[in-house]
Amino acid sequence: MVILESTLTCPSCGHVATEKMTLDSLLWFYKCKSCHSMIKPKCGSCCVFCSFGTVKCPSMQRLSLPKSLRTF
Repeated sequence: MVILESTLTCPSCGHVATEKMTLDSLLWFYKCKSCHSMIKPKCGSCCVFCSFGTVKCPSMQRLSLPKSLRTF
């Protein structure tokens, strides 16, 4: 099962915000609602959810499933 909400933590100010993820796109940039910093993924991560979220993006969640359960 793919989870479509993740709580992002701003690396600049520590503000947390729960955001919805889409199944068909990655979020490369996110503007913090508190300090207005533009957050981008850490080197080696595909998106801000994988870098700063409590739940990885849907694409990475699917890859962690057994092959028989993956639907792309």
